[in-house]
Amino acid sequence: MSAFNRIGLVGRSGHAGVVDSLQCLGKVLQTLGVQVIIDGQSAALLPQSKLEVVPRDELGAHCDLVIVVGGDGSMLGVAQTLASHNVPVLGINRGRLGFLTDILPEEIEARMAEILAGKYTEEARFLIECELLRDGDIINIGSALNDVVLHPGTAARMIEFELFIDEQFVNSQQSDGLIVATPTGSTAYALSAGGPIMHPSLNALVLVPMYPHSLSSRPLVIDANSTVRILVGKQRSILPQISCDGVTSFSANPGDSVIVRKKSGPLRLIHPLDHNFYQTCRSKLGWGNRLVRSDD
Repeated sequence: MSAFNRIGLVGRSGHAGVVDSLQCLGKVLQTLGVQVIIDGQSAALLPQSKLEVVPRDELGAHCDLVIVVGGDGSMLGVAQTLASHNVPVLGINRGRLGFLTDILPEEIEARMAEILAGKYTEEARFLIECELLRDGDIINIGSALNDVVLHPGTAARMIEFELFIDEQFVNSQQSDGLIVATPTGSTAYALSAGGPIMHPSLNALVLVPMYPHSLSSRPLVIDANSTVRILVGKQRSILPQISCDGVTSFSANPGDSVIVRKKSGPLRLIHPLDHNFYQTCRSKLGWGNRLVRSDD
């Protein structure tokens, strides 16, 4: 008997292919004898559907598995809510890269049959949380699966800040900002800023300065159980912004502290049995394949 008897669907609006995949999933899952639930926003994409509808922020509480149809951004958009419900998540890729959503639309029928038969792997991806402190009080909070970013906002202006790790002073910086990324986020914004690719299983964070004034300022990999504190310095006519996964954003004043730490409750990701992180890198990042192939 399958461990997944009630499966939820989430789809990104504005993409015709998402509607096709949601319709396909509904039919395939019902044929396989599974009860299918859809969140309210996605239900609007299927006006003729008779599927059970629940609010998106409650979907995880009603399901044994949630399937996200879209790109990695779609997964980021629901990661926090689904992680809080401790529900496993599977991704159907209708985006460009697909590091988190790794099943192709044409594979839906075969892959779902395999997964419902227990042929899958599961991994945990931790999230990070962010607090903005002002005079000792928490002003704003946020969380991210990929990254927390301190940046100047709309203007390409250099900002000043001091960096502390577990309350040990690291350095002061003048740069366009700082990216604090998880292993999941190491293949996203942090990668474009010159950060390293980290295997998803690592319990680590990477701190990537953005266009630093000092040529000796380089990405720094630290233990994920560390507490990162960024002390915002005096700026010239700008208020630096803090973004979580490129969505949640709030302003920081001089003297504010940005606290970033590992969040409890990981995102549980489901993959097909043949999922391979390095194969994903070869496919999505254009890495070279083997020079000599063998049957071994």
